Amino acid sequence: MSYVDQLFDLTDRVVIITGGSRGLGREMAFGCARAGADVVIASRKLDNCITTAKEIEAETGRAAMPYELHVGRWAQIEPFVDAVYDRFGKVDVLINNAGMSPVYDKLSDVSEQMFDSVVNLNFKGPFRLSVLVGERMVAAGRGSIVNVSSSGSIRSGQSIIAYAGAKAALNSMSEGLAQAFGPNVRVNTLMSGTMMTDVSKAWDLDATRAGAKRFALQRIGEPTEVVGTALYLASDASSYTTSATIRVDGGIP
Repeated sequence: MSYVDQLFDLTDRVVIITGGSRGLGREMAFGCARAGADVVIASRKLDNCITTAKEIEAETGRAAMPYELHVGRWAQIEPFVDAVYDRFGKVDVLINNAGMSPVYDKLSDVSEQMFDSVVNLNFKGPFRLSVLVGERMVAAGRGSIVNVSSSGSIRSGQSIIAYAGAKAALNSMSEGLAQAFGPNVRVNTLMSGTMMTDVSKAWDLDATRAGAKRFALQRIGEPTEVVGTALYLASDASSYTTSATIRVDGGIP
């Protein structure tokens, strides 16, 4: 095994990825499995989780556990954590990736239910999941939690106010949990920018591409381009990195 392979090696580690059946979560799940990890694919649509898990097992030979989970509903989180520990006996890495940003025509169309749903999935649920897994990681003496945030959390706009606020709270949560779970459990934020995931199907791509010209890299990112940073934060390559926010956004000014 080469020096670089050793740095990023996840052999026999167990990684949970919420929102792991599509988009950035799917790419990170494949990336972790290719680095040697067994992975837990959790999302609201079980069929998608099963499909992704089967594909990962077929390609990598690693175990992939599908699980139907709505992260925004606390009652579902503890049974999920128990099921993962029953299956694998440990969790080495938690990647809080599940999120949502609903579309609305005007701000007054944002109902209380919509607002609560956004906060629940992007912040409230990840908090509870991080606490339940993080405390077990502390007891085990090691672990890494990666919270997937958004460039919108520091550059909000009228179309994402609730989402941006929830992701800003997630950023803050990473710093607080890093202090709470140190010194043996690391907690970091992966702040993603504009990526060509399946969500991009609803965009005005011409306008989005035009807007991306102001980025340092002058383009929209591809989902695979988040994997390197995720593997860094998940692995021992980042052994002295905690409470950090790493931007993967192409250099948004």
